[in-house]
Amino acid sequence: MIDTNLITTANALDGYKVTKQLGLVRGITVRSRSVFGNIAGHLQSIVGGELSVYVELCEKARNDAYYHMIEHGNAMGANAIIAMRYDANDVMEGVTEVLAYGTAVYVEKI
Repeated sequence: MIDTNLITTANALDGYKVTKQLGLVRGITVRSRSVFGNIAGHLQSIVGGELSVYVELCEKARNDAYYHMIEHGNAMGANAIIAMRYDANDVMEGVTEVLAYGTAVYVEKI
């Protein structure tokens, strides 16, 4: 089972030795903005400042993709993920794909 403390954007984990590289893991989610969310976002943009409606949407999408990636790693028998990254793409107007990916590994404390 993957310990979230053993997920890093680095290519190695200090204090651990990679004993097995299991391959690419990924988690994906696709989100769209609701009509109400768009209206609230437009109203916030008129006033200026942080657009909290969109911040919450983005944070939820990243979290969902992250936890899907962890589930994929657990299914592969990993206990850590290295070289973790996020990516996002527009699928169509108002619809965004968020991808979390990295390398599933099995590590041992040294």
